[in-house]
Amino acid sequence: MTTTLPAYDEVVARYEPVIGLETHVELGTNTKMWCGCPTDFGGEPNTRVCPVCLGLPGSLPVANKAAIEATIRIGLALNCSIAEWCRFARKNYFYPDMPKNFQISQYDEPLCVDGYLDVEVNGETVRIGIERVHLEEDTGKTLHVGGATGRIHGATESLVDYNRAGIPLVEIVTKPIPGTGALAPEVARAYVTELRDVIRSLGVSDVRMEEGSLRCDVNTSLNLPGEEWGTRTETKNVNSLRSVERAVRSEMLRQASVLDAGGSITQETRHFHEDTGDTTPGRSKETATDYRYFPEPDLVPLAPDTAWVAELKAALPELPRLRRKRIQQDWGLSDLDMQSVVNAGAVELIERTVAAGATPAAARKWWLGELSRRANETGVELSDVGATPEQVAELQGLVDAGKLNDKLARIVLEGVIGGEGSPAEIMTNRGLEVVSDTGALTAAVDEAIAANPDVADKVRSGKVAAAGALVGAVMKTTRGQADAKTVRELILERLGVQG
Repeated sequence: MTTTLPAYDEVVARYEPVIGLETHVELGTNTKMWCGCPTDFGGEPNTRVCPVCLGLPGSLPVANKAAIEATIRIGLALNCSIAEWCRFARKNYFYPDMPKNFQISQYDEPLCVDGYLDVEVNGETVRIGIERVHLEEDTGKTLHVGGATGRIHGATESLVDYNRAGIPLVEIVTKPIPGTGALAPEVARAYVTELRDVIRSLGVSDVRMEEGSLRCDVNTSLNLPGEEWGTRTETKNVNSLRSVERAVRSEMLRQASVLDAGGSITQETRHFHEDTGDTTPGRSKETATDYRYFPEPDLVPLAPDTAWVAELKAALPELPRLRRKRIQQDWGLSDLDMQSVVNAGAVELIERTVAAGATPAAARKWWLGELSRRANETGVELSDVGATPEQVAELQGLVDAGKLNDKLARIVLEGVIGGEGSPAEIMTNRGLEVVSDTGALTAAVDEAIAANPDVADKVRSGKVAAAGALVGAVMKTTRGQADAKTVRELILERLGVQG
């Protein structure tokens, strides 16, 4: 039975959303959290494991100092207080991809607490409170095969790969975020975008959502104005920025439909479906007591030296928000133009394109124009559209050198996105270079003049603007490869008219 969902404007007119985000970041350390196994992405299943990360009896964990340092740096960048003393705990639950049947995490004494991250949404600054940043270990990965969806329902068998088990994982939990109204989905996306940029600037993770090194759980609830916050749901493992926004919107619509019908919201985890944008039930959501936390007996408490923390704070790089203000000034952009760049997720892409030789204006033109259009059409992030900043800079260089015009450059860009090679290779292989040799163009110019005698007479009589029609005819004959400026000069020369 299909349920008719209310309109989004109706939902935000009647209900107040409260959102919260739990983001997991795989750290880019060389070895795992408690052992010396490598952390490289990929590899044959179950080849990067040892007794410690497999949870075999008698194996003992040893904490990874680099992971602790990275977590403190993340906490500092998020304006958190760093604990002078904290410890790890055992979080007990059984999943087939958790080899020990418990996860070493942090519970009531996390490493970093009470921070914030400011994000820009529609020209306004929204401060997102950070409740905690804590360090734990990742799980293995379960593969369900034999079914149509890749989930356990309908699968004929399940396989477990423990290569990921034990990789250092940082969990960043926001405080509840009320008061965002209709902008709740956009605020959620802006927060994850900014958080990703912050972490990437620290160099502690590649934060690739498509590879799972950045994963987001989205909490959503609705309440009537003036009433207590509603029951929340947790949409698990949302794996793109676009999907974070869609997941919040989808849950707001679904929950409003349930509440409008007199129902109640079940506290549960839900799965987000990329193809439909819908969420479906997962499992009932546990509370902290269900996990039976207790201090990890095999690890000593952490007591970060205050002088060391101060050194880490002093060495933090320029953070993205400050960097954006600097490059906005360097590029001469208005606040509105800069916000367009940020909204498109194009700041770093444009910056890299400029570093590769393009002007800021040219880089913006490509990333916010043709490439953004293609990303929207295909439903991918701009960074995954199929062209690199270096290729875009090379393409613009060919335009600047007069070897391509804008029309031909767009054709070359299609080839770049299609994986045909570099812009120069595609231009040569397809024979798309602009023709500016006057000898090669004279015949086409004479043909256009002969085919359009009335236009030629207007030009001879002094109506020089009419030459545009003849230029267009030559461009059509040459499939857009003629240099328009050279063609115009030839036309006026052949007609005996001064430009």
